[in-house]
Amino acid sequence: MAASAVSTVLSGARVVLPTGTVENGRVIVAGDRIAGSAPDGAPVLDLSGHWLVPGFVDMHNHGGGGASFTSGTAEDVLTGVRTHREHGTTTLVASTVTEDLDELARRASLLAELAQQGDIAGIHFEGPFISPCRKGAHTEGLLRAPDPAEVRKLIDAAHGQARMVTLATELPGGLDSVRLLAEHGVIAAIGHTDASYEQTVEAIDAGATVATHLFNAMPALAHRAPGPIAALLEDERVTVELINDGTHLHPATVELAFHHAGAHRVALITDAMDAAGFGDGTYKLGPLAVEVKDGVARLAEGGSIAGSTLTLDTAFKRSVTIDGLPVESVVQAISANPAKLLGLYDQVGSLEPGKYADLVVLDAAFELKGVMRRGEWVVNPSA
Repeated sequence: MAASAVSTVLSGARVVLPTGTVENGRVIVAGDRIAGSAPDGAPVLDLSGHWLVPGFVDMHNHGGGGASFTSGTAEDVLTGVRTHREHGTTTLVASTVTEDLDELARRASLLAELAQQGDIAGIHFEGPFISPCRKGAHTEGLLRAPDPAEVRKLIDAAHGQARMVTLATELPGGLDSVRLLAEHGVIAAIGHTDASYEQTVEAIDAGATVATHLFNAMPALAHRAPGPIAALLEDERVTVELINDGTHLHPATVELAFHHAGAHRVALITDAMDAAGFGDGTYKLGPLAVEVKDGVARLAEGGSIAGSTLTLDTAFKRSVTIDGLPVESVVQAISANPAKLLGLYDQVGSLEPGKYADLVVLDAAFELKGVMRRGEWVVNPSA
């Protein structure tokens, strides 16, 4: 950090730290980092009556602001990134959807450039290596079994920026693909799967560590056939994604996941598509037409839920006010846990000296009032 970096003291808020909440706390920002001390006379911003939490980390997001990460130009992608930043997501992984393999490789190359510039935190490939039985908003004719050679092609196309691949690990080549991903430091996520309990355990043992939007696009939990949900919830090696928008999951289901997995194994995600932060209308998710009505995205043909219009500030508020979860648990799930999974916790995910000054200001009702990224206000709480 440069000695001449301008310092600001954010004072008076309830500050959520890894060790707990500090009443009337303060966070010192110097340049683009959080500092341990401030020089005499540093300006003070009074945030009394507010919460100060780490910037949100979204590891599963397909777009927003009317723009898609799955198509369009680099500027289109940046439009979506800016939209989510305005809602508190200071670190974002861009997710693809099922396409022709060559088209996915081309898309990965474009997204990799943005990741290298620091605009996004990497790439998540959701499809085409998923089950036609649980395809959701993916084009069935483009689905394929997870051939390790083809998985490797996508990893290579991402130029070191591949962060996660969602697989139906019960398909031929699934376990070998999981092992390949683990060897290359890429998260193997189980999702859009028709796997049994036993098959899911086998995939976890092979190296899978994430459940892609748990409960959605997989067999339901049943008393004689517990399926993937039980295996994913019970294993300490697995982090479970949850889409807490009130459409994908019932509040009791959210509570079940937090209770059984523990807050340290939950990652709140958006699975957002173009309409997030933009509004109702007709959109495209990959090659498929999507109708968004009353904030719910569904395929125009068939009516399957097609991602979400969620932003993480809404997920945060909902988790606290409707689900009754402790603020500290929500901060773990929305910031720290995904940052750790992505290998970024030394830089983001908590309010600690030396990390980037990525933070969110919430009022007493958990409405977003401010967003800072890399020491600069995206949404100024004083405005």
